[in-house]
Amino acid sequence: MRKWEELPEAMRKASIKPYYDRLSRHQTELKIKRAMDVVTASILLGILSPVFVLIAIAIKKDSEGPVFFKQKRVTQYGRCFQILKFRTMVQDAEKLGSQVTISGDSRVTGVGSVLRRFRLDELPQLVNVLMGDMSFVGTRPEVVKYVKCYTEEMRATLLLPAGITSRASICYKDEGELLENAEDVDKVYIDQVLPGKMKYNLEDISGFSLGREIMTMVRTVFAVLR
Repeated sequence: MRKWEELPEAMRKASIKPYYDRLSRHQTELKIKRAMDVVTASILLGILSPVFVLIAIAIKKDSEGPVFFKQKRVTQYGRCFQILKFRTMVQDAEKLGSQVTISGDSRVTGVGSVLRRFRLDELPQLVNVLMGDMSFVGTRPEVVKYVKCYTEEMRATLLLPAGITSRASICYKDEGELLENAEDVDKVYIDQVLPGKMKYNLEDISGFSLGREIMTMVRTVFAVLR
C-alpha cells in the first residue's frame, strides 16, 4: 500500500483514514495476497488455455464481433484500466442500452447467456490479475460514471485492487432481476443497488484477512454451482 500522503487527494479524507489504518496493519498479508494472485492466475491460465480456445470458437460462431469485450474500469487508487471479458452481448451493445445488464436483456447472445450463468465470461480477467489491475477477491470494478457517484466513504474501496469476486457479488448475483422492471436502470442502480453492495465491500475492507478472502472464493464456487 502507498503511504497516506501519497494517496490521491480525493482519498485523503477523514472517513477513509480508519479503513487505511486497518489495512496498514495487514501489510504482510497483503503481500502474500498479491503473491497468491500471481501464482494462481499463472497456473489457471496455463490449465484453462484449451477452454479459452473452445469459448472463443463458440462466440465467433454464435454472433458477429470480437471474442473479447474491453471496457474502462476503475481500480486501486482511482486508476483506470481495461477490463477483459469474453463478449456475451451483441456487438456495440453499450450503444443500445444501459451499462448495467438486466435479467432477460435482449442484447445478451445465446452463448453469452451460458457464459454468464457460470461466470465463464470472467475468465479473461486472470490476465488483469496477472498484470496487477485486479485481484481474485475485492470490490468489483465499476465504470467511471458510477465511481463518480461514490460517497467519500465508498472511495475507501479503492485502497485495494478491484476483484473478480466479492461477498457483494455473491449476495447481489441476481441484481439483473432487481433492475428488470426499473424505469431508469442507472438511477436505481446508483441509488439502491450500489449502496447495498458497498456496505458489504466496506465491511470486508474493515475486517480484511486472508482467511476471509479464501472463504469468499469458496463461497463463490458454491454459488456458481448452485
